[in-house]
Amino acid sequence: MTDAYALADADPVSAVLSWLAGHPKVADALGGPGRVSGVAEAPWPHLIVTHGPGGDLRDLTWATAPQVSLEIHGDPGGWPGRAELRRIILTCALAARELVDADPQPAGPVISGVLPTGQLIWSPLVDGQPRWLLGLSVTLHP
Repeated sequence: MTDAYALADADPVSAVLSWLAGHPKVADALGGPGRVSGVAEAPWPHLIVTHGPGGDLRDLTWATAPQVSLEIHGDPGGWPGRAELRRIILTCALAARELVDADPQPAGPVISGVLPTGQLIWSPLVDGQPRWLLGLSVTLHP
């Protein structure tokens, strides 16, 4: 690597988000395309991909392992149920693991690992909208 600052441009969220947004199994699990983004929005169910609270920046010279957070939100009316949303988020996590074997995007980072960081957490919103959370450790380099 000739430019150490290229590490700052190796964004795991955009790589995972674009991968999952175009993944056919994710679209099937969510009920159609257009249900993966970085914000909570209809149509429901909806997958949100964002920066997680943890990770490992190592020594900031090459590979890092930041955390990416997956959130699956159901409809504010309570559907689909808890078990179905759990199935959907696990399908999304399995699809994210496929990034390891995929060809890297020309302007994107090289992803060499995708692992869960802990537990799958049931965490409905205060208004009762159903939600599951899962963190992924994404090992990547520019």
